Amino acid sequence: MLCSCSSPDVQNLPILGIRKPVQKTVDGKTIVDTIYKTIPQFRFVNQDSTVVTGHDFDGKIYVADFFFISCPDVCPIIQRNMLKVYQKYSNNAEVKLISHTIDTIHDRPWKLKQYAKKLGVEGTQWEFLWGSKQSIYSLAKNDYQVSVDDDTKGPGGFAHEGFLVLVDREKRMRGVYDGTSDEQVATLMKDMDTLLLEYRK
Repeated sequence: MLCSCSSPDVQNLPILGIRKPVQKTVDGKTIVDTIYKTIPQFRFVNQDSTVVTGHDFDGKIYVADFFFISCPDVCPIIQRNMLKVYQKYSNNAEVKLISHTIDTIHDRPWKLKQYAKKLGVEGTQWEFLWGSKQSIYSLAKNDYQVSVDDDTKGPGGFAHEGFLVLVDREKRMRGVYDGTSDEQVATLMKDMDTLLLEYRK
C-alpha cells in the first residue's frame, strides 16, 4: 500500500481502501455515488480496564498502530514516533491515538497501563487496547490492511508491519505511513493538519 503525502497543491487527502459505486436517485435523476470502506465498530479494553468502542472515536480523527510491549525490534521506534504525535496534539480534542497490542496473552490492561506511564502518557487521548487475538488480528488484516501474525522465528514471536494508519471522522483510511521513519512521521503530522483543515472548510 502506498503512503500518502502532502504538498502545497493538495487540498484534501486521498481516501484509501476498497470502494464501490452505488446508484441513487436525487431530484429525479440517477447518479452514481462512491461508498468507501470504513473501519467497523469494535469493542476492546484500554489501559484503565475500561471498555472502549468505535463510538469513542466518533467526531475524531485518529492514528492507529499494532505493537507489543516486549517487541525487541521495530515497536520501540514506532512508539517513540507515536509519542511525537501525542505530544504535538496533546491539547487537541479532535485527535486520538490507538495502539492495539497483538500480544494478547502477556499485554493485559494493567501492563498496558504501566507501559503508558513509562511513555508519559496520561488520560485517554492515546488508547492502548487489548482484546481477543482473533478480533485484533482480524481488525488488522481485514480492515486496516496491516499484516500481523504469529512467527516463532520472528523477533519476540510475532511478525507485523510497523505502519501508522490515519483515519478520518467517517472511519475511512486517509494515509498509511512507515512508523519507523522520522520523515514519514513528519509527513503524517502534516497530513493530520491537512485533514483537520478539511473539516473546517
